[in-house]
Amino acid sequence: MTTTARRADGTNAQNAEYTAANIQVLEGLEAVRRRPGMYIGSTDQRGLHHLIYEIVDNAVDEAMAGFCDRVEVLIQPDGSVSIQDNGRGIPVDRHEKTGLSALETVLTVLHAGGKFGGGGYKVSGGLHGVGASVVNALSEELTAEVAKDGALYRQSYQRGAPTGSLEKVRGEKPEQNGTRISFKPDSEIFETLDYDFATLAARFREMAYLTKGLWIQFIDLRGDGQEQNFYFDSGIEAYVRHVNRGRNPLHADPIVIQGERDNISIEVALQYNGSFSESVHSFANCINTIDGGSHMTGFRSALTRALNDYARRAKLLKDDDPNLSGDDVREGLSAVISVKLPEPQFEGQTKTRLGSPEVKGLVDSLVAASLNTYLDENPAVGRRIIEKALTASRAREAARKARDLVQRKGVLEGSMLPGKLADCSESNPEYSEIYLVEGESAGGSAKSARDRRTQAILPLRGKILNVEKARLDKMLAHEEIRVLITALGTGFGDDFDIAKLRYGKVIIMTDADVDGAHIRTLLLTFFYRFMPELIDHGHLYIAQPPLYSAQQGRNVTWLYSDAEREAFFSVERKNVNMQRYKGLGEMNPDQLWTTTMDPATRSLLKVEVNDAERADDLFTKLMGDEVPPRKSFIMTHALSATLDV
Repeated sequence: MTTTARRADGTNAQNAEYTAANIQVLEGLEAVRRRPGMYIGSTDQRGLHHLIYEIVDNAVDEAMAGFCDRVEVLIQPDGSVSIQDNGRGIPVDRHEKTGLSALETVLTVLHAGGKFGGGGYKVSGGLHGVGASVVNALSEELTAEVAKDGALYRQSYQRGAPTGSLEKVRGEKPEQNGTRISFKPDSEIFETLDYDFATLAARFREMAYLTKGLWIQFIDLRGDGQEQNFYFDSGIEAYVRHVNRGRNPLHADPIVIQGERDNISIEVALQYNGSFSESVHSFANCINTIDGGSHMTGFRSALTRALNDYARRAKLLKDDDPNLSGDDVREGLSAVISVKLPEPQFEGQTKTRLGSPEVKGLVDSLVAASLNTYLDENPAVGRRIIEKALTASRAREAARKARDLVQRKGVLEGSMLPGKLADCSESNPEYSEIYLVEGESAGGSAKSARDRRTQAILPLRGKILNVEKARLDKMLAHEEIRVLITALGTGFGDDFDIAKLRYGKVIIMTDADVDGAHIRTLLLTFFYRFMPELIDHGHLYIAQPPLYSAQQGRNVTWLYSDAEREAFFSVERKNVNMQRYKGLGEMNPDQLWTTTMDPATRSLLKVEVNDAERADDLFTKLMGDEVPPRKSFIMTHALSATLDV
């Protein structure tokens, strides 16, 4: 007996055979163009920046090998980019296996490069050998120029395919070797061709810190034009000073640890400050490993052990006192860990985590031994560090007791949701969302406007505590923060569990005035410091209520910015009734629903962190204890601010 299933298109399923003919083989760089996210992470601005990083990483590899001391990055007005170094120049002789020039092989063959143990590089960030070929595949056009042995060679490509053979440019006799790659990202692939100067500059600054003696020049010819140059003699020591600027360092000079073990170079610089947050950056072969890895694990283990050992030796911890925890010794720590090793094991092409297991023990032993020696030789610094860690430990214990007390009352367990929360009936987080609303008036309007099935409303009274200036115990004593933690259900800090999040979207909805902006900033500070996973997993959003309504007769146009208002009046309009909404409570429920809460018509901003160092620095500068950095920021940006009266 044979049964025949019907497919959605009405054909018989038994006729839809699945054979070898259904297996598609993508040749060459076609796979990159079909699935770009597999190679550069995304096709948004981050992926666009990744193209630049891949080529600059290759130049930095030349610098780490000792053959390059200058890299120039130039963005042209049309969005094309050229990257030039004074390294050895990509080889141009014939490659034995491919039959092509080495240059064409590097630019058209995946996993082809000088970084697979062939003697081209001792250490390299470009491990996988797909960087240059991926950039070529995803570029509308690319030109490679190589200066080598007194001659200049050039070859051009379109969307990965050469438009001609490698040519030796007649009459050109360059004085030094080097490579210049010029490319224009393909608008068919990328969602945007708009680079962010500050993000790129931050990355190049990192590279210069991590490679002593390397000069990186970055010029952006778009708009009014911008230029920054980076060069640091003291390397990662200067990097830590940069991270700690304006943070009230506990000791004048960073602690610097350097060594080489088993052909692996290890550099660590650390300095404590008066803040309550940790700012540690890890790198492997100049690649920013934002997710850490074995070098970070080794560093943290050594730091905790060395400080506890010193505290015992110096009698700062009594025999019956418990050891300081990792969280205790990392409060107020700024540090940079940089390792350089042959054939590192990264996780994925985007290289966000180092997996090389041997690195953990090597970093651990070097850091522990060096820290013990330093602390014994600098007891005043050691005492200040231990005293800060002890203060953190006492505050953490007070916070634990406060948390236990709250849990015994059932608040953090979720068995008693806060009374001010107007919950939704949907229990599946995928289909539910919560609005964090400023004040009871706006909360009442939002409760009337919402879809009760999927939208929960949590009104917050006044301005929540600035957690940048408060430890855990004080934070937990703040009622509005306790209510917020309870409503979300995830816990916070080390106890945070994303699986317990009760709502798929957490939406900050505040008034469009100065107070509303301040409340929004306080909430963002809390989430960034104590629930960063909420941001990392894409659950945090900012609502965009309109600033104005423009009514002509029965027609109402909602305007969400001053720029939209100016555009609205750029054409002649008569009998327009314009209303400015400074508070959400000024809108009736129907208006609030239509403009701000209806999923079909609203506009939400998704909160993301594209540059962790810049974000950390900005929160510290704007929300921390130190006044001079905040004053400097205000003076710098005063002319671009708008007055809300």
